[in-house]
Amino acid sequence: MPLDVAAVTSVVSQFKDPETGRPALPMQQIRDIVVSGSKVSLTLALTTHSAAIKNEVAENLKDLVRAQLPEATDVHVNLAIHERPPVAIGTIALKAKSVIAVGSGKGGVGKSTIAASIALGLARAGSKVGLMDADVYGPSIPQLLGLDGKLEPVDGKIKPIYSGSIPVVSMGFLVPKGEAVVWRGPMLHGAITQFLRDVNWGDLDYLIIDMPPGTGDIALTLSQLLPLTGSVVVCTPQEVALLDAVKAIAMFRKVNIPVLGMVENMSGFICPDTMKRWDIFGHGGARTKAEELSVPFLGEVPLNMQIRIAGDDGKTLGNFDDPIVAPYLSKIVATMVRNLASAAAVKPPVMQLPVLG
Repeated sequence: MPLDVAAVTSVVSQFKDPETGRPALPMQQIRDIVVSGSKVSLTLALTTHSAAIKNEVAENLKDLVRAQLPEATDVHVNLAIHERPPVAIGTIALKAKSVIAVGSGKGGVGKSTIAASIALGLARAGSKVGLMDADVYGPSIPQLLGLDGKLEPVDGKIKPIYSGSIPVVSMGFLVPKGEAVVWRGPMLHGAITQFLRDVNWGDLDYLIIDMPPGTGDIALTLSQLLPLTGSVVVCTPQEVALLDAVKAIAMFRKVNIPVLGMVENMSGFICPDTMKRWDIFGHGGARTKAEELSVPFLGEVPLNMQIRIAGDDGKTLGNFDDPIVAPYLSKIVATMVRNLASAAAVKPPVMQLPVLG
């Protein structure tokens, strides 16, 4: 096959957009194909939903061209942003492409830290992210992000508090510090509904929801209000925590919320002086349990003093600059987005078109 624009076009014609799982070429996400001798250059435009894996998607496209066209010894892919705004989903007209609940079977496993880190990691990569603290009895997201203030209505909508580019909503912005929330199920349902329906979230690639620990009825409320993309279950390596994590997975499955994966937190202490690892709470339990339950394993996070210090200081974002912690957090974010792309490639989601007025 001669190396020309037609040949390259033929090869890339079935390369899939990671967000939709559909061929990118017909959607003009692959364009500007230029061939000069053995050199090939083209533009790959991805939505910000795929920002966390954009470089590896570009490498995959390069590998495809090289494999199918050996004459192309120099392949260059220019990355660009493809605009595809979300459409309203659910009964509350939330505009988010993916809604992900982060839960745990028990408290004290670092669920909120992982939820905040996933949101921060996605936003740091370039995605449009919102973070909703649905842990109404123990809202810790404001502390982890160093946020303060009150939620106020603006133009008929509730204005969230921002952490950088991330709109954040939490019961911690409504209740004075130290005051307990003593609510029954209907009041919880009303609060969660209001957080989703009445907050000016804007257009989001991801809404990350920090769930309460355990298997309460907030998951049921969420499943009734909107179609959740899936859930992430956080646990620690020891058996007693894994038993509760299994219950959380069963809860999500019972309300038809797919489980996107498990995260093993406090997965071992790495001494910063010697870099020797000490598995204080054990190691690998979550990975083994994930395999048993046919659930993806997203990664592990070490037991690290920097994470605790950053959380206490409201500077959780700083963990992404820590040489020990950052690679683990970044891997979890990328693996989750990669798994979403793989699922979309196997079963492309139904594409909804915005209603034109």
